[in-house]
Amino acid sequence: MSDLPRKAITRTAKLAALPLGLAGRATWGLGKRIVGESADLVGRELQQRTAEQLFKVLGELKGGAMKFGQAMSVFESALPEELAGPYRAALTKLQDAAPPMPTRTVHAVLVERLGDDWRDLFQKFDDSPSAAASIGQVHRAVWRDGREVAVKVQYPGAGEALVSDLNQLARFARLLGPLVPGIDVKPLVTELKERVCEELDYELEAEAQQAHAEEFADDPDVLVPAVVHRSEQVLVTEWMDGTPMSEVISDGTPEQRDRAGQLLARFLFSGPARTGLLHADPHPGNFRLLTDGSDDPEDWRLGVLDFGTVDRLPGGLPSPIGEALRMALDGEAEAVHARLCAEGFVKDTVELDPEEVLEYLLPIIEPARVAEFSFSRGWLRNQAARLADPRSPAHQLGKRLNLPPSYLLIHRVTLSTIGVLCQLGATVRLRHELESWLPGFTAAG
Repeated sequence: MSDLPRKAITRTAKLAALPLGLAGRATWGLGKRIVGESADLVGRELQQRTAEQLFKVLGELKGGAMKFGQAMSVFESALPEELAGPYRAALTKLQDAAPPMPTRTVHAVLVERLGDDWRDLFQKFDDSPSAAASIGQVHRAVWRDGREVAVKVQYPGAGEALVSDLNQLARFARLLGPLVPGIDVKPLVTELKERVCEELDYELEAEAQQAHAEEFADDPDVLVPAVVHRSEQVLVTEWMDGTPMSEVISDGTPEQRDRAGQLLARFLFSGPARTGLLHADPHPGNFRLLTDGSDDPEDWRLGVLDFGTVDRLPGGLPSPIGEALRMALDGEAEAVHARLCAEGFVKDTVELDPEEVLEYLLPIIEPARVAEFSFSRGWLRNQAARLADPRSPAHQLGKRLNLPPSYLLIHRVTLSTIGVLCQLGATVRLRHELESWLPGFTAAG
């Protein structure tokens, strides 16, 4: 790959190959079964090949295609295990890695954005990327003052690629369904499209990251690297070591999983209250567990990266969320229904039984009922099955609810965070975080 593929026809053809390739491999699988191979064996091999192609195409294209893959990766916990297994490894790769941008392209961007003498800004610059994401890749370097830094360089043509990819993915949404059973792809793509302009603006990202870095500067639980230098397509921040969340998910000890989960929940709910901003891209590639050599989990911290997508919430998370959650836990069906109507979750033209609404909500909010809750893939799969089964009363009621635009990003972040907690299999004191940070959750909140 010489550069980020930018021609719409080329990218469209690659994206089209995903559902077409799935159909082709299904035919191949049928042929294998005809000649007598085990259906289970063929099925596993078919899913593995599909997963490998998914990573190859989305990773090579970067842009919106990879962003879509990253967004999907946090929902794999909701899939049945026989389907989730083959996709898990391939999608998790998209959280931390992708084929790199050529060195000459990186240098060209640095010359354009930092000037011909850009090397004078650094004591050392590693041409090999340490990480790759949907619209840029990160290089490790040493700033002129001796600080270790991360240099994020945006792919040339990333904006055009993002818009093109997401437009095409929207058209292919129905065909892409078989790649991720149980996930409604179209709303995910639509919401991603609305965020592309902000994510391309590294100036906005720098402002959001610096606001968090200053607020959490002395925090014992969360570390956000400070911004060192910013320009339109290059962002330089302090370097942060640590164990990637994806490695904690795959190989972490129970203590690491629990601590990572607790801190993730703490950051999710405390961030808006403390900064007026919600970190809106909670896939594992954006988090690190920092142990700093300590054996005591209480000393471990959460490192947070990538503030390209944030929701601006000047008053913190909306208090009606906390109020409705508290009322639901107290069994106040009428009050919950009234609050949901007032916020637009139930349209004026829709009549719902308050008791049925409460019955719909209670299993979902179970983690907030108890002092600590053990998240698991099994629990999430049960929730997903209950809500996705067309025969289920929960499914029928869910179709009649509405998600107001102002809650779209909050909803996705919450679901994504729950997905990560279930991937971790973490036992978390979620109720404690809600009581501490969610407006309206306590009676006096």
